[in-house]
Amino acid sequence: MNTTQGFTLTISKGEQLFMDQLMEHQLDIPKTEYRFLKKRKFRFDFAWPDRMIAMEVEGGVWMKGGGGHTTGKGYTRDLEKYNLATLHGWEVYRFTTQDVTKEIAIAFMKNIIINRIIMEESYEDISRGLMFADHLHSSKHEAKDKR
Repeated sequence: MNTTQGFTLTISKGEQLFMDQLMEHQLDIPKTEYRFLKKRKFRFDFAWPDRMIAMEVEGGVWMKGGGGHTTGKGYTRDLEKYNLATLHGWEVYRFTTQDVTKEIAIAFMKNIIINRIIMEESYEDISRGLMFADHLHSSKHEAKDKR
């Protein structure tokens, strides 16, 4: 259970299993039940805010009568949530509880997280290239002016 702003939130079995898998694979521990918009109550199951990556475990997909995410109202609410997240620059990855159980979700997210870390570590400041281009441009004009 997680207490956020006076509300007690219950973590699902799939969410707990995913958290255990993250620790087992020694990956960065995300924020849970992360509220990504100040004016809305939408939350991500897992979020790495510094990387703008979120992950959702969609439970109840195979429940008779449907779970909260598969009813018309729930599905529509999720569409709004994911569209707003995308609009605000988030990458959101969605998995079923079965994906977590079969370790599909952890394999996928491990790849995403590790690749993002590699990208961040190997990033070079592009301003050096821009300064170089400016230098070439000014040299060309200086050569014309000397004629």
